[in-house]
Amino acid sequence: MLRLKDIAERAGVSIMTVSKALRDAPDISKSTKHRLQKLAEELGYVPNSAAQGLRNQRTRLLGVIIPSATDPVFARVTLALEDQAHERGYDILFAHSLNQVDREERCIRRMLARRVDGLFISPVYRMAQESAVYAELWQRQVPTVLLGHRAAFCPNFASVETEDILGSYLVTRHLLQQGHRRIAYFAGHPASPASQERLEGYRRAIREGGREAEDSLLFQAGSTIEEGEKAASQLASEKCGATAIQAVNDLVAIGAATFLLGQGLKIPEDISVAGFGNILISEHFRVPLTTIRQPKHRLGLAAMEIMLRLLEGEMPPVRRLVGELVVRESTGPVPKALM
Repeated sequence: MLRLKDIAERAGVSIMTVSKALRDAPDISKSTKHRLQKLAEELGYVPNSAAQGLRNQRTRLLGVIIPSATDPVFARVTLALEDQAHERGYDILFAHSLNQVDREERCIRRMLARRVDGLFISPVYRMAQESAVYAELWQRQVPTVLLGHRAAFCPNFASVETEDILGSYLVTRHLLQQGHRRIAYFAGHPASPASQERLEGYRRAIREGGREAEDSLLFQAGSTIEEGEKAASQLASEKCGATAIQAVNDLVAIGAATFLLGQGLKIPEDISVAGFGNILISEHFRVPLTTIRQPKHRLGLAAMEIMLRLLEGEMPPVRRLVGELVVRESTGPVPKALM
């Protein structure tokens, strides 16, 4: 294994000079730094990050805990995080909570055991008002950025999130402008703040249109394609007269649309369908989906910016990024027969 001593002997300088050059210390000339850094690279020198961590109390490791790598939203967010971490000399440790509270806690504790410098966590939302592991993170002042909304059990942490109320409001307003008055809403998990905000955005737009949201048009879905199919099946059996469906996310919308197409309905000629998120499949679905384009890459960039400020001892404010309405073929005017 190549050592600083080997580089020093080859260059004819002291070990201290090599160490300072590789650390980009200010009291070494630029020409000497460049010469020694180039020599180290040519010789294949790899810094001992563990030893460096012992010296400066930093491991250059950041932990990322998300529901699953297959989640199409977090795929883009984590890509931005890893890219930014790489540019700044950090390595990323990934873990999946699978939306299980117990597993999330184990993932957090394993990350702490690895002495990560900071944590990015997409919280597993629950109805509980407190969480021992989140309280411990706050008490230990572990730099932590929530990839999503804060909740009662994690109220004080820095976070990056989408303006979900506004995004959902824009979708509902678009459907209202198309003439739809009976818009069914497929809601997400009640414990999720994002789901709550998207439902509130829908309610606000309906209220602005001069009426209140009807309970008969609200369906509990969840977050998956399968749950969207089940909600659409329930809507069909209850014959609520909906001319449009607005879903909490794109997967639920795609599940609903798949069921409706299987029943022989045409989208949007017979019924309009809209989602939220603009995941890759939404543009390439059988009927390209109207949705909200979440700024997934920018969320990752903002999360890293916040983390760097936390590592410097600052406490940045919550960052809320605005999404953009993307209108595609899945939404259209109310069928003429129903006008």
